[in-house]
Amino acid sequence: MTDSEQNRFSARATRYARVGANVGGMAAKMMGSRLLGRFDRQVNAEDLSAMLGGLKGPIMKVAQLMSTIPDALPPEYAAELQKLQSEAPPMGWPFVKRRMAAELGPDWQTRFGSFDHRPAAAASLGQVHRATALGGEPLACKLQYPDMQSAVEADLSQLDIAFAIQRRVDPAVDTREIARELGERLREELDYRREARHVRLYRHMAADLHDVRVPAAWPDLSTGRLLTLDWLDGRRMLEFVDHDLETRNRLAVAMYRAWWMPFSRFAVIHGDPHLGNYTVFEEGGVPGGINLLDYGCIRIFPPAFVGGVVDLYRGLRDNDDARIVHAYEQWGFKGLKREIIDVLNIWARFIYGPVLEDRVRTIADGVAPGEYGRKEAFSVHRALRELGPVTVPREFVFMDRAAIGLGGVFLRLRAEVNFHRLFEDAFADFSVDTVAARQGAALAMVGLPSPVPGR
Repeated sequence: MTDSEQNRFSARATRYARVGANVGGMAAKMMGSRLLGRFDRQVNAEDLSAMLGGLKGPIMKVAQLMSTIPDALPPEYAAELQKLQSEAPPMGWPFVKRRMAAELGPDWQTRFGSFDHRPAAAASLGQVHRATALGGEPLACKLQYPDMQSAVEADLSQLDIAFAIQRRVDPAVDTREIARELGERLREELDYRREARHVRLYRHMAADLHDVRVPAAWPDLSTGRLLTLDWLDGRRMLEFVDHDLETRNRLAVAMYRAWWMPFSRFAVIHGDPHLGNYTVFEEGGVPGGINLLDYGCIRIFPPAFVGGVVDLYRGLRDNDDARIVHAYEQWGFKGLKREIIDVLNIWARFIYGPVLEDRVRTIADGVAPGEYGRKEAFSVHRALRELGPVTVPREFVFMDRAAIGLGGVFLRLRAEVNFHRLFEDAFADFSVDTVAARQGAALAMVGLPSPVPGR
């Protein structure tokens, strides 16, 4: 075994031990409380959140993703996991210098005009430094933390154990396909060369969206663990939640277009829509639109999956049961009974509710933000406990997450727009064949493989 192999093995073994001890302790406590008749979901949820939050790194990121997928976890677990923060302790400057030298060579500093010692942002898998190119152009350099591949593999293995425990104590939803999907996407996030191709893809897809800006990648200053992009100046979205309604609506429409136009035209979606992944750019002191900043968690769907989204919308709109069932089957749900279809329709009518009504409205339409979706989630989970378990198709995971994340942004902005018109515009003249042709050409242009159904 070489030194590098030994180091990777040691890093993975250390991570296994740390995560395993935490997950094992959590499992023993949960199963013990079940056997003693003292099972308290709220207490267990708080313990789980504390355990994952202490571990940081990939497993915490997965927990955050799980918290936003309806009924992947019981409501008590989702509420606790949503409290987790994505900030991780940043690498200090001596460590950054060594990491940059490993990626670009010992003379790496001569390839930049400047490079800030302190990170501008630190998250669960890496941190971002401001820099300038030799020509003076502002740059954002995302540097991956060391041993992330080892950490990811260790965490995903232990996460399988945690999911197995969850299925035993509260088996409303079979989470195995969800776990596979999260694992595949998380492994992709470690490949910064792939992320650079995602950036190129988004620049192509958003070329005609005047209110959405996408940075360019700098290949000569990037590697598999270092990604250098244009620095896009902007202010946090939260700074605009108390602006006038016209501004808030303008930003909401930009967000809608940024997420759903690529999906409707190319069957591609951004799977991690949280407030840290975009900022607001201004033109002449007036908010003009949004900057998309992170491209690690991108989901490329088979075009037929988009057909299922459109079929479900039209089936719900026209009360066409056959079309609704066909849509679920296109998404990968199998062996659906009438009772299960009725349960899925509760959630579908909640998700599609804003686009089914041809009128100006807020996303919650009078429901308090803290209560938005809670009644539907409770009804679905209670019914699935009696009728399930239901296996959620893996391709459904990030589609649902994107819809929920985007809805959360509209809630914060208190936007009042006609979501029906926005949806109809996005899917005007839609056909699966057209999307397939458009997607194939775009993926070939940037060097990404075509999606395989069920993967």
